[in-house]
Order: sequence, then C-alpha cells, then structure tokens
Amino acid sequence: MDHIAIMKKSWGLTEKILTGEKKVESRWYKAKRIPWDKIKPKDTIYFKDSGELIRMKAKVTKVLQFDNLNSIKIKQILADYGKVDLGISHIMPEIKRYVAGKNYCILIFFDKVERVKAFDINKTGFGAMSAWIAVNNINQIKIS
Repeated sequence: MDHIAIMKKSWGLTEKILTGEKKVESRWYKAKRIPWDKIKPKDTIYFKDSGELIRMKAKVTKVLQFDNLNSIKIKQILADYGKVDLGISHIMPEIKRYVAGKNYCILIFFDKVERVKAFDINKTGFGAMSAWIAVNNINQIKIS
C-alpha cells in the first residue's frame, strides 16, 4: 500500500526527514482515522508539505499504535519518541498543545528516504483537508 503524508509546512519537518533527523512520523487523533490499522511495514510513504508537490518517499519499518491516551501516556510517548519524530530534543509548547486531549497516536518508523521527481496528486474524493491518504498504488492519484 502507498501512503501520502501531508505535513504542516510551518513545522519544517520534511527537511528533517531528508537530513535523517526525523525517522518517525506521528499522527495524533481524537478518533481512529487513516492510517490507523491500514499502514504496515514495507508500505511506502510519500511526503509533501501542504500546498507543495510530493518530493520524497520512504519505506515503513515499524508501526506502533497507542489508544486510550491520557496526559501521562502522552507525556511518555513524547519523552520516548519526540526526538526521532520531531528531530528536536525539546518538545515545543505548540506541539504539547496540539497533542493534548488526543485519544490515539500512531508512530510510523521509516528508512530508505529518497528524493523523487516532484509530482502532484489528485485529492478528489479524499477531502480537501485530508492530511493522510492511503491508496493501493500511488499511480491511482498521481498527476503526471
């Protein structure tokens, strides 16, 4: 399965993926949403900043899912995985506010990051605000 992770451009995380500072992608939700139970090792993730073209991909190596989150579990997840997820040693207050009150967390570990020839996708049917898209094959939504 192929996945498209649409990143918040202002956080500058796609650059950290390319430099190897970021080795995990996390998704935090109030309710179960894609990619919950959909992403598996050996799947491919394509990364793009919001409003930009896809420029890189990586291979999934491991997936961890956490549910029934509370403030203690969230704090522990951030302490254990914040550095590899965000590429920073200090968790910014903006991140702490973002994850507060979430019930689910998915940690997606990846490797084999490589640049790809930039391309766009057709998000029709996935919702204009979708931050994660899963398809059987990227060519289904790739715009040449």
